[in-house]
Parts: sequence; structure tokens; C-alpha cells
Amino acid sequence: MRNLTKVVSLALLAGALLVPAVPASATTVADDPFSVFDVKVKASKTAKAGGKIKYSIVATNKGPYDADAWFVGGEFPKGVDFKRIMYTTSVKKTACGLEGRAFFCLLPKVLKKGDSIEMTFEAKLKKTATGTQTATLGVVSYDVQTGMDNMSKEELERLGIPSHGYGKTVKTKVVR
Repeated sequence: MRNLTKVVSLALLAGALLVPAVPASATTVADDPFSVFDVKVKASKTAKAGGKIKYSIVATNKGPYDADAWFVGGEFPKGVDFKRIMYTTSVKKTACGLEGRAFFCLLPKVLKKGDSIEMTFEAKLKKTATGTQTATLGVVSYDVQTGMDNMSKEELERLGIPSHGYGKTVKTKVVR
């Protein structure tokens, strides 16, 4: 599963989170996602410049299948110091990466239908941060077939492997 991290082109995933979530349907056809996620995101309502914003993401796999190729993260606000982002999760061997304002984590866990995962991020604001800081966070899942877990991102894209974004936007007001 180590090569699966190649699937993460962080800029691509940040854009995928902006796609509205695909609703679950009673019947599954070829174009339906393998795993639909219900995502809840919370953020600190206010934070001081130079202070911390806490983000909490709870993602539940609504099915119809187990999720085995999915990522948690998203696009953090412009006012965040990207060298000072911390995360916690109960999933061991979680690997995270940063590109620009996009921060995504591969959680090496198969999420069965109905199971949930929680991940918490704590981001330190720059001392120059002002106004309202907006983040888009959630889950991106891929419809990876059995045996495709070692393919590169480029090969998955060439084959047209679908990805689905389930993101929420949260805002934090910077106070003095």
C-alpha cells in the first residue's frame, strides 16, 4: 500500500474536495462511488493572530462498499503557518503530505460500511493573520479495483479511475 501514496497529487485532491458530495442511492450503477462518505467538520469559531485553530473531521463510510483508497485533509487558510500543522488520529502509520495550502493524510485502514474515523488538526496562525480564515476539509476517495493498489497516480488517471470529494467549508474569525 506504500505506492498508493503516489495517488495523492495534493493539488488535485484539494480541487476534488470542492466537488459536491455524491448522494447515496438505493441502487448502484457503474458510475456510483464505491464508498460514499458522510463528513462532519468543526473548527474553532475564533482565534487570535499567532494562536491556534483546531479542526475536527469525522468521516463515516456510508457504503455501499468498504473504503480502502481514501484520504483525509483539505485546503487550509492562507493565514496558517504550514510548518506548524499537527494532527492526531488513532490509525497507526498515518502518512501526511503538504503541497501549497493542501494537506492530506493517507490512513492505512479499510473503513467498513458504517465505520467512522476521526482526525484532528491543529494549525498555528501566522501573527499577521487577519479577517476570516476559511478552510475546506473532508475526504477524497478513489474507486480502486482489487489489484490496482500499487499503481501510480499517472496510471490511475490514464485508466480513468474515478475520485470523489466530500468536503465541508469552515470559517474562523481572527480576533485581536
